Amino acid sequence: MRPASGTWGSLPPVVLAACLWLLGLSPQHPGTPTLIYHAALLTVFLIFAIACVKFGAAAEAKFGHDPKEVVADETSAQCLPLLFLPAASFSTLQSTALTLASAFLLFRILDIWKPWPAHQLQRVPGGWGILLDDLFAALYAAALLQLATRVVL
Repeated sequence: MRPASGTWGSLPPVVLAACLWLLGLSPQHPGTPTLIYHAALLTVFLIFAIACVKFGAAAEAKFGHDPKEVVADETSAQCLPLLFLPAASFSTLQSTALTLASAFLLFRILDIWKPWPAHQLQRVPGGWGILLDDLFAALYAAALLQLATRVVL
């Protein structure tokens, strides 16, 4: 989708997390709901990461290096900031909306900025190069979000 295909590719995990919260399946509820939340996001993470690695070389052959037509990397990586958040992140509609919006914005900003070593990892050929830069941006976003949610909420 255009414009900003990476932004569109980052939305599905955030929408999934919001839907899970609406269904009462979030870290706010201990036990099975928390397990379902994490299992769903980890499943999306793995499916899209595997797709990116498996089909990345073919996509680069067709569209060029780290093509914007491929958004499996953003979909996979966006899951990381949404995982293992404290229960307070989902305790109210306001805290949930703030947490999900922050996860999305932090990842998008860091994915565009590509702090070290994300920018350098783009040079890795094939699907791994497409995926790794986004994973590192997501790890930075996850660390910042974890800090923010534990201090603010």
